[in-house]
Amino acid sequence: MTVSFSLELPTQRVEAVDEFVTADAIADIARAAEASRFAAVHVTDHPAPDAKWLDHGGHHALDPFVALAFAAAATTHVKLLTNVYIAAYRNPFLGAKSIQSLAVLSGGRLILGTAAGYLKPEFKALGVDFDNRGALLDEALDVLDKVLRGEDLAYEGTSFAARGVRLRPLPVSPPPVWVGGNSKAAVRRAVSRAQGWAPFNTFGYAAASRTAEISTIDDLALAIDWAKQYAAEIGRTAPLEICFSAGNLLDDGKSADERHATIARLESAGVTWLTIAPAGADRTEAIDRARAFADEFIAG
Repeated sequence: MTVSFSLELPTQRVEAVDEFVTADAIADIARAAEASRFAAVHVTDHPAPDAKWLDHGGHHALDPFVALAFAAAATTHVKLLTNVYIAAYRNPFLGAKSIQSLAVLSGGRLILGTAAGYLKPEFKALGVDFDNRGALLDEALDVLDKVLRGEDLAYEGTSFAARGVRLRPLPVSPPPVWVGGNSKAAVRRAVSRAQGWAPFNTFGYAAASRTAEISTIDDLALAIDWAKQYAAEIGRTAPLEICFSAGNLLDDGKSADERHATIARLESAGVTWLTIAPAGADRTEAIDRARAFADEFIAG
């Protein structure tokens, strides 16, 4: 097994819009990722972040499907990952239409990372019941699975009722779904109804993100073992992608030897994908750091 890498499109860098949050910036960074053998590029999803969260380490985000559509138009084969899309924020059919559109127009390159979400004020701003977010994610996954397989869908949801809804055109195949989050509920959802699980490093962030702590490789290995046990319990035999957002475990301040050792340990634990977010004061430096990472850690 060889770990695949996804490069962040740093569209949250609103302090330097001209460098990171323009059509040219997205195109330049996405093309550099593709040329440097990154398997994917990714963005996150925060349509209505609150000021308190932003002032304590939070971040802005472009609409993930718009940002990834610009990346798709500038590239030919790199995958497009939402890391992660909060399905509960949108009516399931509106969400499915965005997913369908990007999957079709990108030639099947979308990977849908999705999760229940954790930012309570954002749910409130969007008029969504925070305490029901897990059930809303399940509804969205139900709808997505059926409409992207061509079914005329009748579905009674928490706040919607559909009768014979049909979405066209269909992608050649539905995009793989990776469920994000560190909780047992997230793991169960990933194992029972998705193609992957996307945990993240909670170093210094577990309480704010309202999820189980995974801040060491040992923590992650235990969680992956639990996922494997649950898969055996429910009779899942298909492989499960594990996409880990490693955060400080792979930051640029660590030596190449340290990062090689970390990647080897993560791969041994069962990780199949890693997300990378190189630093950089401007676009050129960010691209140079991404290329340097690829030259050192991504096999040719």
